[in-house]
Amino acid sequence: MFDGMTAELLARIQFAFTVSFHIVFPAFSIGLASYLAVLNALWLWKKNPVYLSLFNYWKKIFAVAFGMGVVSGIVMSYQFGTNWSVFSDRAGPVIGPLMAYEILSAFFLEAGFLGIMLFGRDRVGPGLHMFATGMVAFGTLLSATWILSVNSWMHTPAGFSIAENGQFVPEDWWAIVFNPSFPYRLLHMVLAAYLTTAFVVGATGALHLLRNRENPRARKMFSMAMWMAVIVTPLQIVAGDLHGLNTLEHQPAKVMAMEGHYDSYPEGGPLILFGIPNEDEKRIDYAIEIPKLSSLILKHDLNAPLDGLDTIPDDQEPPVAIVFYSFRVMISIGFAMLALGIWSLWRRWQGKLYEAPWLHRAMVAMGPSGFVAVLAGWITTEVGRQPYTVYGYMRTSESLAPIEAPAVAASLTAFIIVYFFIFGAGTYYLLRLMGMPPKEVEIELDPEDGPTRTSGITPIQQLNSTAMVGE
Repeated sequence: MFDGMTAELLARIQFAFTVSFHIVFPAFSIGLASYLAVLNALWLWKKNPVYLSLFNYWKKIFAVAFGMGVVSGIVMSYQFGTNWSVFSDRAGPVIGPLMAYEILSAFFLEAGFLGIMLFGRDRVGPGLHMFATGMVAFGTLLSATWILSVNSWMHTPAGFSIAENGQFVPEDWWAIVFNPSFPYRLLHMVLAAYLTTAFVVGATGALHLLRNRENPRARKMFSMAMWMAVIVTPLQIVAGDLHGLNTLEHQPAKVMAMEGHYDSYPEGGPLILFGIPNEDEKRIDYAIEIPKLSSLILKHDLNAPLDGLDTIPDDQEPPVAIVFYSFRVMISIGFAMLALGIWSLWRRWQGKLYEAPWLHRAMVAMGPSGFVAVLAGWITTEVGRQPYTVYGYMRTSESLAPIEAPAVAASLTAFIIVYFFIFGAGTYYLLRLMGMPPKEVEIELDPEDGPTRTSGITPIQQLNSTAMVGE
């Protein structure tokens, strides 16, 4: 299967394969943890059992996704000591402490409060349970912060010196953690996680609305997801633009590949909407373009000059075709999300948000779009960094451990087989959970104080959730 491939290429494929599985689960759990915190707070505030029902429904899905994310992350991290041991040795003094901080501060926070969030509502009281839910949500965001700080440093390294043995030695931890691309990358990823979750929640709600448009729990989750899509998608487009301008400043070759600019444009560069990169001839074949629009977007001036890949040495160019296509996939999905959000806003204004079967079908179809956009964005970012692991300082070819191609091929084959069985089964189970409608909760009432327990054991009175939903 992998005949003729070098150890470096196989190691890169293996890391890409494992991180592709890993990245989708944290992207989902970051947004879902915050969504659970919102649902729990709304339940405590309004005492509307629909919010409690949705909390109980999504917390099971969160638990499974969280577990799968942890397992995939552990497997991925082992490759730093096997396939990429030279990189680990040289960059370890910088990235090692940052990854340790992620475990000590973020993962322990998530894991420590996870059990209380999942099982402790009737054992620790509503206040502490809400605190635990908030800590899990905060832990997921803190975990993303540390990991993205590590990744951003590899793209825009700062705050270090290089020792005689070639190691990167920390000099200024503030400069390392808050490196030039970190704020933009963090904002872009967190918003992507929220959008990913919103479209999964919205697709689930839309599916159940297609089955029963009077279902109050499906209505509520669909409505909340559509508000998130309307609000967050424009913010993400702005954040993406800011991130792109930062990338142009620090990694111009990546932006040239994204734009498909093989040649320089002294009087305004075109925005190439689509085409076929011809890396042999260094041009975009069959290009569909808008004159000078790229200069307007990147430099805010129609006639601003733009450098092309003809200014970059051939051995420092990223693989243009992969970056060019993945960037367009991400952008296309972003504008499709925006269009769907505007469509939902129009139907809401008409008072027909729940009587719009074509909107619901479109939302179901767009359910996985957030994951696809996250993967496309990651491919754009990481492949666009090539041929470097630490941009401008350490090449990927210099980072590889002294291993042979057959050894990497054997482990990659094993990963592919095991991952498709284990994570395929886990994904199937998640889809089964989302395919079942949320159950109406049973609440025990205190004659004076109102709802006290939510366990579902022999209720004193079952509340009619349909009557309590304020659409």
